[in-house]
Amino acid sequence: MTDPLALHIDSNFFSPYAMFVYVSLREKALPHTLHRVDLAAGAQRQPGYFARSLTGRVPMLEHGDFALTESTTIIEYLEDTFPAPHHAPVLPTERRQRARARQMLGWLNSDLAALRSERPTTVIFQAPSTAALTEAGRADADKLLQVAAASLKPDGAPLFGTWCIADTALAVMLNRLVANGDPTPAPVRAYVAREWQRPAVQAWLAKDYG
Repeated sequence: MTDPLALHIDSNFFSPYAMFVYVSLREKALPHTLHRVDLAAGAQRQPGYFARSLTGRVPMLEHGDFALTESTTIIEYLEDTFPAPHHAPVLPTERRQRARARQMLGWLNSDLAALRSERPTTVIFQAPSTAALTEAGRADADKLLQVAAASLKPDGAPLFGTWCIADTALAVMLNRLVANGDPTPAPVRAYVAREWQRPAVQAWLAKDYG
């Protein structure tokens, strides 16, 4: 019998990192239970959760008696544990494309701090911000759009020909601008619109536990 999978996410469905793992589980068609963690109430710091997670963060994936945090690490664990062809891949299978996808994920998770602060995912999942970007935020937005211009195809197709989780991650980052009404080129809007219609993304937006 396969060990059960459980994903612990923020209670508001605002965390992009939790979203990426949720989408990966959906894309791989892996049955799992979903548990909401009330970050505002400090549930992630409670002894039981902290002991299991090691770092007191979300998302946390539990696979039987094994628990893991950090979204990119979880995604790679899922890819290694539930590989193609029995399960849909969420990272490119070609070695260099896979490395490029990991580069994109690592960069999106570690850079653009001002933009992430000034355009949090609440502008996507809740309501836009009325505040203008600061100089630092604008510099981050320009850098993001420069990377997008170098990476995206004119028709809004996936980064590597077929979808991978880096597409969802890039679309979320770009949608911080698009959903907020900040100026963005047409190819960026087309790419975000296409990625947003993916069933696994729509399930996250609907807060689907199934």
